[in-house]
Amino acid sequence: MKRRGLLEVYSVCALVFLYLPILVLAVYSFNRSRYSAAWCGFTLDWYSRLWSSRAIQSAALNSLIVAAASSLLATSLAVSAALAQERFSWKRKAWLQASFLLPVVVPELMMAVGFLLLFGLLGAGGGLPALILGHTTLNLPIVWLIVRARLSRLDPRLEEAAMDLGATRGQAFWKVTVPLLMPAVLGGGLMAFAVSLDDFVISFFLNAPNSTTLPVQIYSMIKFSMSPVVNALTTVLFAASVLLVVAAWVLQERRDAHA
Repeated sequence: MKRRGLLEVYSVCALVFLYLPILVLAVYSFNRSRYSAAWCGFTLDWYSRLWSSRAIQSAALNSLIVAAASSLLATSLAVSAALAQERFSWKRKAWLQASFLLPVVVPELMMAVGFLLLFGLLGAGGGLPALILGHTTLNLPIVWLIVRARLSRLDPRLEEAAMDLGATRGQAFWKVTVPLLMPAVLGGGLMAFAVSLDDFVISFFLNAPNSTTLPVQIYSMIKFSMSPVVNALTTVLFAASVLLVVAAWVLQERRDAHA
């Protein structure tokens, strides 16, 4: 019991260490003072300035476009790859599985520099297409791991039972397997969307003047001074990421409850 109590105290301290700076940032996004670190009163002015900023609006639109396109593309590729790996057998299958995990273990900075050199050699440069491809590569193993874990727990006899009752293989797949797999697909897509929305390293290397994303915009705003507008923007971005992660977690919980 004593060890358990110490572990709980350590866990609480670790969580406080991780989330206390975010809480302070969120609180000071409502601080009336622009320069003072002391609390000078409550205000929503920084949020109103946030919504009226053309640069932030453009960066938010770019982030949403990149996150939506890359998560959809990564989800489509990951589901296809997970189905192929789970349903078919071939030589050196383990090597293919390991290749999907490479973006997880390879440093993101190395990936970003590699993408920059690749698109430079192709003469494509940066921009929204490059950002979408880069974020798709980053998100692919995330969705693949979630979908593959769900597939490994599905009973293949369910499809066989549907075919015994007169369904074709395609009908059995779409009416039995897809509904059971859909919570994992949606959860993986939401996780990919959240990761893409928060990514800075790949976005910093592959952005162009007309394709700046929110994390890069935040970096450009804090290079010379720390405006409370940045506090408001990062608070909104953090809240959006938390909502996406919670939604993905709820979908996974419902999946496990109906498994």
